[in-house]
Amino acid sequence: MPSPDRRTLRVMTYNLRGLRQEVDALVDVVRTARPDVLAVQEPPRRLLGRWRLRRFAARTGLRVAVSGGGARTTAMLVAPHRSVHDARALRLPWHPGLTRRGVAVALVDGVRVVVVHLGLRADERARHVELLTGRLAGAASGGPVLVAGDLNERPGGPSWTALLAAGTGLQDAATAAGADHPTYPADAPRMRIDAVLVDGRMDVRAARVPDDAPVGVASDHRPLVVDVALPAA
Repeated sequence: MPSPDRRTLRVMTYNLRGLRQEVDALVDVVRTARPDVLAVQEPPRRLLGRWRLRRFAARTGLRVAVSGGGARTTAMLVAPHRSVHDARALRLPWHPGLTRRGVAVALVDGVRVVVVHLGLRADERARHVELLTGRLAGAASGGPVLVAGDLNERPGGPSWTALLAAGTGLQDAATAAGADHPTYPADAPRMRIDAVLVDGRMDVRAARVPDDAPVGVASDHRPLVVDVALPAA
């Protein structure tokens, strides 16, 4: 199941749409990609949500690192052979009438992985990104940072620009690897609104948007899979 090289971290960002579509197809997509870290947006929620996510994780050979609580619209699954520390959920500011959102964060093999799912409204995205960039700038001084998620915005938009600003030290992995391919909608993708943003201190070795048959029916998004070189110990 894991990526073949222990010095390479394979990160997959994927909107699971609450496991409301073809779960068997979702399992197939994830198992085929063999991620070390699965950055989840729209995990299943409500009464059985955490149980369903744990069951999904087990079927894909992963374990749940962050789910529920303040993570809200995000979660993080990690391969068993990868170390996980300081796994936690952060709530984002909420306004009535909008979806409650949060961020999943964990230190995976020395990399601070941050999973985000930005909102549909530009003003909400701007508020949340301003908060996140402040945290990211501080976190970067303690080691490499990687941000993965559904930005609900095309590259070049205000959220992308802010997250890629000099203070964060991040780069767009898909662009760096020449794999800037659309991820939405899954059945006939026209735009890329999903991202893996990588600390400039880590080399991007590969990036791809899977396009095999199950991808078109598993969710309304296609995943983005990125391989990055872990920093030397």
